Amino acid sequence: MPAHRQQSCDECHGRRLDSKQGLSMRFWKKIQLSTLAFIFSLLAGVAFAAPEEKISLNFVNADISEVISAVSHITGRNFLVDPRVKGTINIVSAEPVPAPLAYEILLSALRLQGFAAVESAGVTKVMPEANAKLYIPDTTDKGERGDRLVTRVYMLKYESATQLVPVLRPLIAPNNVVTAYPNNNALVVTDYASNLKRIEQIVAKIDQPMLLAPMVIPIQHASAMDLAQIISRLLQEGNPQAAAGDASQRFVLHADARTNSLLLRTDSPDKINRVKDLVEKLDAKTSAPGNIHVVYLKNAEAAQLAKTLRAIMSGDTSTPATAAPAGGGAASTASAMTSAASGGGGMIQADTASNALIITASDPVYNNLRAVIEQLDVRRAQVFVEALIAEVTADKAAEFGIQWQSLNGINQPGANVIGGTNFGVLGAGGGNIISAAGTTTTTNIGTAVGQGLNIGVVKGTTTIPGLGTVLNLSMLARILENDANGNILSTPNLMTLDNEEAKIVIGQNVPFITGSYAQTGGTTTTSPFQTYERKDVGLTLRIKPQVSQGGTVKLQIFQEVSSVQALTVNNAAGPVTNKRSLESSVLADEGQIIVLGGLIQDSVTNGEDKVPLLGDIPLLGNLFRHETRRRTKTNLMVFIRPYVLRTDTAYQGITQDRYEYLRGEQKRIELPSSLIMPNMPAPLLPPLKQPAPTASPQASSAPAAAPQP
Repeated sequence: MPAHRQQSCDECHGRRLDSKQGLSMRFWKKIQLSTLAFIFSLLAGVAFAAPEEKISLNFVNADISEVISAVSHITGRNFLVDPRVKGTINIVSAEPVPAPLAYEILLSALRLQGFAAVESAGVTKVMPEANAKLYIPDTTDKGERGDRLVTRVYMLKYESATQLVPVLRPLIAPNNVVTAYPNNNALVVTDYASNLKRIEQIVAKIDQPMLLAPMVIPIQHASAMDLAQIISRLLQEGNPQAAAGDASQRFVLHADARTNSLLLRTDSPDKINRVKDLVEKLDAKTSAPGNIHVVYLKNAEAAQLAKTLRAIMSGDTSTPATAAPAGGGAASTASAMTSAASGGGGMIQADTASNALIITASDPVYNNLRAVIEQLDVRRAQVFVEALIAEVTADKAAEFGIQWQSLNGINQPGANVIGGTNFGVLGAGGGNIISAAGTTTTTNIGTAVGQGLNIGVVKGTTTIPGLGTVLNLSMLARILENDANGNILSTPNLMTLDNEEAKIVIGQNVPFITGSYAQTGGTTTTSPFQTYERKDVGLTLRIKPQVSQGGTVKLQIFQEVSSVQALTVNNAAGPVTNKRSLESSVLADEGQIIVLGGLIQDSVTNGEDKVPLLGDIPLLGNLFRHETRRRTKTNLMVFIRPYVLRTDTAYQGITQDRYEYLRGEQKRIELPSSLIMPNMPAPLLPPLKQPAPTASPQASSAPAAAPQP
């Protein structure tokens, strides 16, 4: 076959295939359009059906928007669909359902896909479940049901709303919320109405009062204080369920000292029976003669408390409650164990070695004493006092003067005239120009003048009998201005117990001459000597705080700041000291700064030395005059700030702050590394918080050594 005929046949065959495919595509499009028209005609017919009529819902992998449109036609509702609502839905109804139920079925299908519907102002908004809670109207009506998002507020009467949140959180959808409002003990829950019915039942069952009210168990013979401690230790310590917070193991037992009875509160009837059984067995008359009891103290001092209790029993109010001797030892123990005062049918002795009281008394007397001991044997508050001493000084001085001198006539024969002006303020040696010249050689001219600018006229040297060759200063002018400022801030800190005096001294121990002995004759062989008395010079702070229940602190304060004047260290009569002291009693609120006192001084002095008549001449009189001016301003204030530390952990914050401050200062002044000099690391405090060492069973029980810097 020729090539051109073969090509034409192929082209014809291709046209026939294209024609068939085109017919097929047009055919299937017509079928799809007819099917969709049929479905929408059905939906249109259903939409206008009466509410009591039933319809069949069958959607397989149908688009969410098409299903919502169909339900809108069926129920007559208006929908607003969020653009993020996408996907397919499968709804199959084996039997026809009422038309209003189609909306409920749609809500359930949307919930399974992570979407929710919110009704507002006649429009149903379909959006992601996570955002739906932001558009829920005030729907606290409990008539809401089904898969509608609603908000409920539960007012609790007995349980804590904050503690109930972790219990309900796993039962609520992750995108919904449960919040506690502690002010009125309320729970605010946003979730589906069907789930909130279950939440409401759970809250009602949990929010119940305790099964049993507090019970009072009277004690006849024993001490309620002792029984409360013994029974609590037996039933609570070592109970893993109680340690884990098991509600059935809640157990509260307190002693009422006034009625000598036990107060018991628990939800377990078994615990009640066990406590009653123990009380019945322990509350019995003892057969031991004398009724001797030993009470170990936790905080109070046995010797001091024994004196107080003896005074109560004997009715003696003149016995002072002095502090127990420090140090303990055999002597103090023997003195405390000696004969004790007796009164009211009992005796009280103190054993300071074990810090315990030995009481011999009848049961009623012992019960009363035990109640008193329980109230007095409490942890005493500590007071941390921070004193602030601020001193700002400014000293300005100015001098100007001219002195004249003529010593030429000393070396001339016969009667000669010498003279000059001496104001007693310039030069070295005697303090003026003549005495300065009398002690100055030609090789040491610098010592003939004072500080500041000195301008003089030298006329050679002059020989003075007995002094030798001296410098002849015929004129000396001196100008001086001095400006000195000081800013000193001292912050001594001190911690002590309530009603206990404490003292801190930071300074030097300086010797002061109090007497001397010298030889008066040649036959005396005793060596001369001097007697000294040493005194503390520096900063001294002594306080005695007293804490009241309202947080106010009464402070008895003595504060002193002293120093030695540098120019008087070598004085024959002893050095001169500057002293600033304050002694007062004040009331201060806890943590507040108050001023104790101080000094604000501003003084101006003016001095003038001049030659009569010549010094009063205008302008020229300055050549025969010396003038000094000085202004001294001192601002000194003393402040104080107390902190009351009532618990064993209250002082940790202050300790941490001061400790870390010192560690920071140590790091700041570390020596930098050098290529030539050897590296010498500075000592550094160890970290304050260190993990406790793990002790093996064979480890020694001796305390570990202090960490080395």
